[in-house]
Amino acid sequence: MDNAREMVTVIRSDYPEPLWIQAATLIHNQIDDGTLRAGSRLPPERELCQRLGISRVTLRKALNQLVEAGVLNASHGRGWYVAKKAARREWPNTLESFSETAERMGLEAKSQVLRAEVAPASFDEAEELSIAPGTGLFHLERVRLLNEVPIALDMTQIALSVLPDIARADFTKDSLYSTLADGGIEPVRADSTMEAREADAGEARHLQIAAGKPLLVMHQLAFDTADRPLFASTIKYAGERYRLRTSFARPQAFGRSRG
Repeated sequence: MDNAREMVTVIRSDYPEPLWIQAATLIHNQIDDGTLRAGSRLPPERELCQRLGISRVTLRKALNQLVEAGVLNASHGRGWYVAKKAARREWPNTLESFSETAERMGLEAKSQVLRAEVAPASFDEAEELSIAPGTGLFHLERVRLLNEVPIALDMTQIALSVLPDIARADFTKDSLYSTLADGGIEPVRADSTMEAREADAGEARHLQIAAGKPLLVMHQLAFDTADRPLFASTIKYAGERYRLRTSFARPQAFGRSRG
C-alpha cells in the first residue's frame, strides 16, 4: 500500500503512560504528519503488534480508542482505515489539572505535599497576581506522581482573597482545581512560558533522578472568567518522564506564498 508500513516504533515501557495510550498517540501523530493519509489502510494487526512490541489486546484498545475519537474506521474482515476527515485532537490546547490529565490517561495521580502555608506576598508575587504587597498568600508545593512515579514538582501561589479557606484543604488527596470549583471558582485560561534547564540537587532528590538531568520548567498564570489572575504556578517536569505534546498550524495565507 501503503505508507502505513513506514511507521516508526517509539513505544517506551519505562514511561508512566500505558502502552495502549502510547500506541494510540503514535498512530494519531502519524495521521497528523501525513505519514498515514486519509482513507489509507493500516498494516495487519499482527504486523503492527510486532512493530510496536505490544500485544494484540493492547493494540485493539488503542485502535478502538481512535475509532471512538473519529480518527479511524473499522471494517469487519478488512482491517482498520484512517477516517476521511480525521478528528483533530483538542487536548493540546486544553487547560486541565494534573488529576484530570491522569484520569484521562487512565493513571493514578498522587501528591506529596512539601509546603502548605500562608505567608505575606512579596512585591514580585503581588505584582504578578495583581494584589497588594503583604496580602496573605497560600503557598502550595507538591511532588506530583503518576502510578507512584515522581513526574513533577509543582509550586503554586494563590491569594487568600480568592479562596479564604484554601489552607484547610488536604492536598495530599485534594485537587487544586476541584477545591477551587467547590468554592465557585473556575480557571478558564492560562498564560504559560517554558524553558529547559538542569535539575539541582534538591529537585533531583524529590524527583528521584540524578542531579544535572534535564527539567522542563513551565511558568503559568491562570485567570478566571473576569480575566482576574487566580494563581501562579511553576511546574518542573522530569524531562525523561514527561513529553510535551502540542500542534501548530500554518496560516492559510502563508501556504499560498512562494516556496
